[in-house]
Amino acid sequence: MKNFAYKTTILLFGLCLAILTSCVTRLNASLEADGSAVFNVNASLQRNMAALIQRLFSAAGQEGQALNGPAIARSMSNAPGVTSVSLRNTASAAVEGQIQVSQINEFLTSAGGNSFINYEQGQSGGRCEITINLDNGPEIIELLSLEIYDYLNALMAPVVTGEELRKNEYLELVASFYNRAISNEITSSRIIATIDFPAPVTGIKGGTFSGRRATFDIPLLDLLVLEEPVVLEVRW
Repeated sequence: MKNFAYKTTILLFGLCLAILTSCVTRLNASLEADGSAVFNVNASLQRNMAALIQRLFSAAGQEGQALNGPAIARSMSNAPGVTSVSLRNTASAAVEGQIQVSQINEFLTSAGGNSFINYEQGQSGGRCEITINLDNGPEIIELLSLEIYDYLNALMAPVVTGEELRKNEYLELVASFYNRAISNEITSSRIIATIDFPAPVTGIKGGTFSGRRATFDIPLLDLLVLEEPVVLEVRW
């Protein structure tokens, strides 16, 4: 990776790392019938990952917070489909805020029109499917932020590199390149997302539901490695 990436990445990749490396990241979302969505994010880095970021700051001759909410918001506001981002720091390694998307089908859509989200709404009901695999994972991260892409590439995450690895192989790779503490934090981390849909949910894949609300509890390791594609589906 080029030197400039280390100097600029810390401020720009923070939310992605918070989502991908915190012990439990909580995403609360509301999806409307017209396809618009609002995401409320509450995330923080674990101790060892926060220390790693601070070491990168020092190596680049910079000082600052492990996560910088306003700087992260500026970076994410350029992502396809995002209408606005507002993030604030609740601590040096913790952020909370809101992300608004105009059309969920357009969120992180590639130049060729491909999307990892398929949203359909008809008179009798609707369906939303999210598919992340080794084919589209690298493109999703690159669309989110080129700097985030470069950093996760340095972390050797298959979601960026596209390399086929088993979960235990990836954890050993991280432990040997960084340390066992980082790989242990990855192992223990989870993403919990609760999403309210336009009508009562009638079926789900990859989660649970009650009324209009679907809940997904996803191990971080599943998303980083993608040994099997992550497929989430909700019908209402």
